[in-house]
Amino acid sequence: MTRSIALITGASRGLGKHAALALAAKGVDLIITYRSQADEAAAVVAEARALGVQAHALALEVGESAGFPAFAEEVRQLLVREWQRTQFNFLVNNAGIGIHASFEQTTEQQFDTLLNIHLKGTFFLTQKLLPLIADGGRILNLSTGLTRFALPGYAAYAAMKGGIEVLSHYLAKELGPRGIAVNVLAPGAIETDFGGGAVRDNPALNDFVASQTALGRVGQPDDIGGVIAALLSPDSRWINAQRIEASGGMFI
Repeated sequence: MTRSIALITGASRGLGKHAALALAAKGVDLIITYRSQADEAAAVVAEARALGVQAHALALEVGESAGFPAFAEEVRQLLVREWQRTQFNFLVNNAGIGIHASFEQTTEQQFDTLLNIHLKGTFFLTQKLLPLIADGGRILNLSTGLTRFALPGYAAYAAMKGGIEVLSHYLAKELGPRGIAVNVLAPGAIETDFGGGAVRDNPALNDFVASQTALGRVGQPDDIGGVIAALLSPDSRWINAQRIEASGGMFI
């Protein structure tokens, strides 16, 4: 039986890394991308291969859309060379950064950086990779719990993710004839280095989040990796055009 292949952006660390390893544990081959941490990406590849799957890492700057056509060609060549195929099955748009700034103090440069990485990047990278996604495949776009509840300092970031959620509905509608399902995963607060590691490293913030979460703790990266693997499993094939929040029940 031919294995499925997942392409996960920003998978050298954090949620992307844990998603990659969760998928590898289920026998899914991997193409992961990294921006600058080549050594960390190589370590993820090694861990995935130790689980018995094929895995490769490619450099990608998701905030620079001019490089997407060349990246898509690099992916195509990799597929042909390593898998003797021309398409992969799952695209996980995970790569991103966090900028914490009040609405009043957010600069145009910060806004544009978030726009280019989270919204423009996801839009045009998916567009360029679309011919390489097999019919019947899946696209999973990462959003945030901050599109449902508001915390000061995340106006620009959450606005971009709100755009991702609307875009995902349109992708589900337009790609439906090809049997491609498109969903959104919205994590809550997770203990990673995202946003400078504030949730992980600031005890007061960690305690506050835990106190506002029904399950009584902050999320761990494996919590999200497991959800991503589940949403890409055959059992989830009929889930489409949905926003799934994985937050342990924050602010309910």
